[in-house]
Amino acid sequence: MSEIPAKATESEDPSDGARGQTAEAAAGPRDTMWQSSPPGSMYDYIKVASFSISPGGLVDQWSLRAEQLFGVPAARAVGMDPIEAFVDPDLRERGQRKMAEILDGREWTGVVPFRMPDRPDGTRGEEGLAEVYVMPTHTAEGDKAAVCIVVDVRTLRSIETDLAASQAIFGQSPFGFLLIDADFRVRRANMRFASVFGGTPDDHRGKGVHDYLPRGEAERVSATLRRVLESGESITDMHVTGFVPGSEERRHWSVNLYRVHSGSGRPIGVAWLGTDITSRRAAAREAAAARRNLALLNEAGARIGNSLDLETTARELLDVVVPGFCDLATVDLYQGLLAGDETPPGLADGSAELRRVAFASAVSGAPFSGSGEPVEVGAVHHFPFNSPCADALRTARPQRVPAEEGGLVQSTLAVPMVAHDTVVGLAQFARTKGSEPFGDRDRDLAVELAARAAVCIDNARLYRREHERALILQRSLLPPGDPEASGLDIACRYLPGNAATEVGGDWFDVIELPGHRTALVVGDVMGRGLRAAVAMGELRTAVRTLALLDLEPAEVLSALDEIARGLGTPGGVQQATRTARQPRDADLSEVYLATCVYAVYDSVTRRCTFANAGHLPPVLVEPGEPALMLDVPPGMPLGVGGEPFEEVEVDLPEGALLALYTDGLVESRDHPLDEGLQAFVGALTDPTLPLEDVCDHVLNTLDTHHGEDDIALLMARVQGLPADSVGDWTLPREPRSVGRAREYARGQLLSWDLESLVDTTELLVSELVTNALRYGEGEIRLRLLLDRTLVCEVWDSGLVQPRRRRARDTDEGGRGLQLVGLLSAAWGSRRTPRGKTVWFELPLPGGEGGLTDPAEALLSLF
Repeated sequence: MSEIPAKATESEDPSDGARGQTAEAAAGPRDTMWQSSPPGSMYDYIKVASFSISPGGLVDQWSLRAEQLFGVPAARAVGMDPIEAFVDPDLRERGQRKMAEILDGREWTGVVPFRMPDRPDGTRGEEGLAEVYVMPTHTAEGDKAAVCIVVDVRTLRSIETDLAASQAIFGQSPFGFLLIDADFRVRRANMRFASVFGGTPDDHRGKGVHDYLPRGEAERVSATLRRVLESGESITDMHVTGFVPGSEERRHWSVNLYRVHSGSGRPIGVAWLGTDITSRRAAAREAAAARRNLALLNEAGARIGNSLDLETTARELLDVVVPGFCDLATVDLYQGLLAGDETPPGLADGSAELRRVAFASAVSGAPFSGSGEPVEVGAVHHFPFNSPCADALRTARPQRVPAEEGGLVQSTLAVPMVAHDTVVGLAQFARTKGSEPFGDRDRDLAVELAARAAVCIDNARLYRREHERALILQRSLLPPGDPEASGLDIACRYLPGNAATEVGGDWFDVIELPGHRTALVVGDVMGRGLRAAVAMGELRTAVRTLALLDLEPAEVLSALDEIARGLGTPGGVQQATRTARQPRDADLSEVYLATCVYAVYDSVTRRCTFANAGHLPPVLVEPGEPALMLDVPPGMPLGVGGEPFEEVEVDLPEGALLALYTDGLVESRDHPLDEGLQAFVGALTDPTLPLEDVCDHVLNTLDTHHGEDDIALLMARVQGLPADSVGDWTLPREPRSVGRAREYARGQLLSWDLESLVDTTELLVSELVTNALRYGEGEIRLRLLLDRTLVCEVWDSGLVQPRRRRARDTDEGGRGLQLVGLLSAAWGSRRTPRGKTVWFELPLPGGEGGLTDPAEALLSLF
């Protein structure tokens, strides 16, 4: 026992563990009972020291651990009286008695308060509490001595507190707690972990991660444990997936890993702290699905309904849902609704015909069969009465379509498209195998998407209906068929805007005037929609009415300007005129503006008179010359008022080509007006081609498919009356001129082989020349014109217009104009710059209208 000496104290240093292990490895089996504990033993945590006392009661040996515990080096401690050095003065007397008893050979164990010796700098030493075990011994000379074992009580109590706290945390933690050793085996598990995986905590000792997790997941976790143990890097919130005993439900855990060290700092394992996040993951998936659905709805709101085209709107729906919501999708709309029928047969029971307007697939080459045979886009079909799709159309509720055995699709939703309580069609959404089947949340989202698209499609359908009605109205107001004119070859084109563009107010007209003259009109009401079409109709009717009054072009536009100003005023033209003279602070009247070019062509003189109200200039192409734009003063648009219009006269050569048009032909967003005008002029290269071919060439050359505005094009080729088709005479103002006029007329008609018209013409010419003599002034001019009809004109310088009246039975006169009206196909009078012209018109023999017998006409007057 006396060899516990200080000679072996060097091995007590923790830093000497490696040397101790090396020495033990060299020792035989008989020496194993003396080998020192490896690093990580309890002595790494408990402060234990030893020293020996000589027979004189002084320290004669001082271990390294004593140096660490008391803070006194061996060189200073050896030779010190331990009672004097470490015991409080108040307790020294008692300590000396105990020392005497010890040196007398008694063992003693007790708790002794101690104080470190004062430091060399005079600082008072720290106080402590030690448990001392004193064992008597003998020196080599046989004298009595003692060996003291000292334990720091405060360290022991701290360890006890730490153990209690560790036990409380480990045992009462709501998280699964594991201590895994360096061999990746469970050394300790808490009750929470055992409650999840079954058994008691002791049942899990020695198990590895492969005993709890699937193979792939276990390999991943093992690699992570190894990395934590080797590197010391902690892992936070590592997600682990597996199953618990007795359940097929996949569970998810969040695991934190960190390396555990011994008291000496050596890694001894890994701590595992895990919590079940299965419900949290499910909530996160629900939240992610809700965010995804909300984003899908936002995208649908932004992308669906940007156009007023049915097919485009349906494709926009499919662009949103494929592939974000489903893998395949189709849209079918009722064929009757597309055709404009509000209540097509079979709408109530879902058996009405549908047309597939859109299809989209995220799977290359995958057809969408749904229920039945695949349907191509554009094909008309109907669903079987007992099919889920027909049931969805009947009930206006979504239905699940069973998947075909062996097919690509595993889940399909048939969702009716309902707008304003009316089913307009059916949308089908499908997911292929490998995707998650549709759930209740997906069904609700599909209903919402289909409803939004249905409202947009219904709006597009209603707009298309209104657009078609406005287009029908507009076309009904344009000249029917191919217009005909004396001395002109006419060709025209009208192209409405596309279905996404409201109908405009473009129009053109060809109006026959007396004397084989023709009025050519092209106009454009500013604005779009039904209002513009109605305003165009009113202006066109006004133009025709003013043209029949045989006014000059400038006068026609002036009167038309007043009419345009009165269109938006409840009181009409007069109210608009009064309003224009007053301040417009609170003028709520609607303003209608229009541009118009009005031209009157005389086939005898081949002279054309133009007046322009803010319209694009006419284009003239003379034979052998390049096309040019006529310099016609544009004037102000109709409806502005306050400015007169100017007239321009242009002599047109035989064979010349005249073109009138609207801005839709030469202007678009991609082509400025100047560029379009130059392109139009450049397209008129060969005026000798047939007019229909010229029109087609112009429309094919220019950008006429933009659909932004209506296009009106009116082209006329000049074909003046031949000289031998005109008879023109001047008569003096004397009674003999009546007979001479009859002679001139007879001779001219006989030269034209119109003998059947001689008697009627002579009678009517006699009446008009007689009226000119009696009521007119100046020289009298007689002119006969032969074209599609025979026209006779009598000119004089008088300004008084003839007025037809009904003569009484007792009147001797007043029946001349009545006779003219009875015998002619038409008659009238017009003002001229130097007087007036009275004319009548007779149909040619073999024409549609027959001649009236002069005798019967005379008898009908009485």
